[in-house]
Amino acid sequence: MDDAYVESVLAAVEAIPPGRVMAYGQVAEYVGRGGPRQVGAIMSAYGSAVPWWRVVTATGRLPPGSERRALEHLRAEGTPLRGSGRDVRVDMRRATWDGRRT
Repeated sequence: MDDAYVESVLAAVEAIPPGRVMAYGQVAEYVGRGGPRQVGAIMSAYGSAVPWWRVVTATGRLPPGSERRALEHLRAEGTPLRGSGRDVRVDMRRATWDGRRT
């Protein structure tokens, strides 16, 4: 992956407002390139400097391997959640950010 693509993905993630999320594929659509796997690879390698917890799966599952830390951040930001216990997910209907400034 080239540096420009990595930077565009990280900039998109930085733009997601607190309390809102985007799915991996939505980030790819927002930057106009790649797909969910490429965004996931970028987030895994370079995402620690951006609000990585705001990028989830299309079904609202939290970032694999970092669920507990992500949940702490999401709750602190007031992100709409659903489910309980090990099945806590982001309520994608209420929490998805469409990329427009608010």
